Amino acid sequence: MPGVVQRYGSLLAIAAVVVFFSIVNENFLSYDNLADILRSISIVTLVAIGVTFSLIVGGFDLSVGSAVSVSTVLSASLMVWYRQELLVAVLVPLLFGLVIGLVNSFLVVKVRIPDILATLVTLYIFQGIHLSYTHGYSIYNNMPLTDGSIAPGIMIPSFLYIGQGKLWGIPVPVVIMGLVVIAVHIFLSYTKHGRFLYVTGGNSEAARLSGIPVNRYRTLAYLLSAFFASLGGIVLAARIGTGQVMAGSPLLMDAVAASFIGFSILGQGKPNALGTFCGAILMGVLMNGLTMMNVPYYAQDIVKGVVLAAALAVTYLPKLRKTA
Repeated sequence: MPGVVQRYGSLLAIAAVVVFFSIVNENFLSYDNLADILRSISIVTLVAIGVTFSLIVGGFDLSVGSAVSVSTVLSASLMVWYRQELLVAVLVPLLFGLVIGLVNSFLVVKVRIPDILATLVTLYIFQGIHLSYTHGYSIYNNMPLTDGSIAPGIMIPSFLYIGQGKLWGIPVPVVIMGLVVIAVHIFLSYTKHGRFLYVTGGNSEAARLSGIPVNRYRTLAYLLSAFFASLGGIVLAARIGTGQVMAGSPLLMDAVAASFIGFSILGQGKPNALGTFCGAILMGVLMNGLTMMNVPYYAQDIVKGVVLAAALAVTYLPKLRKTA
């Protein structure tokens, strides 16, 4: 029985939460509401996938929130301030995200600052950079500029389609999320490089003695973490139609929670893409259901904390029993 709980506990929890909310609110299982849940978790999932990569190599990336914020305001400013087209508005934030990943990996791998401290440093640095870049103002169509003129550009329709459009009746952010989750799952589970990432996080010294370039894979993990956070920032800007400053800060904790809940999915006990996706679903269903029940927003964090504690207990209690 404990093995069943460890392997399927999180999936049973998701099913129980869905059943509960569907009973208390008849509109919970409607197509529109389920689509809203998937759309709402799409950005968190992208950011959480990035966090998952850092966890796989035994690290922890706190800077993903700042990467989201930078990407959001950068993509918006390129269109609203500089009248750039879709390709530039997407590629430049992604490339800047890779710069954030390089800075993180340099501090962690080369300077050997502990990962939590190193990414806390970059969190503040890039948070300050994006606030300085925008002078603390959000970016939107027809906004007044510091010289008294009006911004010459707009958030173009092709960019907004990324966050607001539909493909075959499915919201585009959900399609992007699904493709990313599937691609990352295949990469981690069925490729040599994915296995090397896990080996690096499991025992870096043994991996090094086996000839695996440990530092290279740790660098790769932080690059991918920042890349997916930046992708999440682009989707966020396209969804809300503005470049909101500090937009990534609320996403950090939800992404971390989804990543850790994912440890317990199917009893894997390690970071994984499908688990992270299921963790994001659980968080999204909880928040949607609680909102429909008119639970105050300030009380919803209590539920998040309890759920995260339960998921971690399912993951770590069996390990403690084995070592006892």
